[in-house]
Amino acid sequence: MALKVYADRMSQPSRAVLIFCKINGIDFEEILVDVSKNQQFSPEYKAINPMHQVPAIVDGRFKLFESHAILIYICCAFPGVASHWYPNDLTKRAKIHSVLDWHHANLRRGSAGLVFNTLMAQVDSHQSFPQVVNQAEGILLKSLSKLENFWLKDGRFLVGGSQPSIADVSLVCEIMQLQLLSEKHCDRILSPFKKVVQWINDTKIATAPHFDEVHGVLFRAQKKFRARLKTQSELQAKL
Repeated sequence: MALKVYADRMSQPSRAVLIFCKINGIDFEEILVDVSKNQQFSPEYKAINPMHQVPAIVDGRFKLFESHAILIYICCAFPGVASHWYPNDLTKRAKIHSVLDWHHANLRRGSAGLVFNTLMAQVDSHQSFPQVVNQAEGILLKSLSKLENFWLKDGRFLVGGSQPSIADVSLVCEIMQLQLLSEKHCDRILSPFKKVVQWINDTKIATAPHFDEVHGVLFRAQKKFRARLKTQSELQAKL
């Protein structure tokens, strides 16, 4: 039986797992769990992931959720995965784990918090809470600085790698969510971090053509949100 991946491509962790499976030639079935329709709360999905989040996998009788755990499992369970994604060397694995743990407590808090609160204000036509947005952006900028000056200081990829690991694909998918912001806002945040911008591009190239294909839904949403912002700005200019 093929691996089943339950995912929503608007979800950063879902995209990371899907790209990883595709780039490594994993035989899998992608099953949409549409978060916008609250499908993650269905009884059927609860039996797979009682935490009501995406992604999750089912491999035979084995069920697993949390994207980082899923990526590690696939590396170990499927022999065709290239070794650079999750090396056998325990010290290299430990460094990858340290990046993944850091991601959840830092980069994800900043990026997801900023995008969510900014978009909610646009979608619901409500004014966002400036202190919440500012706090999230502060966490994000500190995280990008750590990426620039620490995690990427020794090589093209995270923790000094010459090839990407599961940490690279996970963190890049997180940062890609910033594309939902206005172009000006996104550029203002990312442009000071030259190594980060180059690393994003290097990871895109290393996972082509699957990176752009899996991110297609995000790019379509980007156009929608940016068109809405333009319309709002034009209306405000007429007032």
